[in-house]
Amino acid sequence: MALDARDAAERVDQLIILTERLTNLIADQASAFERRRPQEAAGQLEETSRLANLYRHESARVRSQPALIEGATLERRVALMRATEAFDAVLARQGRALEAARTVTEGLVKAIAEEVVSQRSSGTGYGPGATAVAGDARSVTLNRSA
Repeated sequence: MALDARDAAERVDQLIILTERLTNLIADQASAFERRRPQEAAGQLEETSRLANLYRHESARVRSQPALIEGATLERRVALMRATEAFDAVLARQGRALEAARTVTEGLVKAIAEEVVSQRSSGTGYGPGATAVAGDARSVTLNRSA
């Protein structure tokens, strides 16, 4: 998958459009996470993935072959740089939103696991002299590598 540009000016214009579209999608996702509504971010996931792959491919191509955009006007190349800076800022925002969501989720899982541990009891026997010992459910409920 690659951009289909006739010249450097067209390639830069296509890169600007791609970068701005991807920036908007990721900003929408970050906003959904900030509002604690991650299910809203899932709706555009396929398009975001497709555009992110195209962006990654084209960015690598331009880095390895700068001549692909050198023929564009300085004004358009500056516009591409500004679009890229906005994209980087949105990526940082999304990273913060995802980290906050992860922290909240881990806290909830830990609280649930601790509650399960406090309520779970496993008897060591039956009858009038039997004792109950609370078990530790964290190994079952909380997977730190996830």
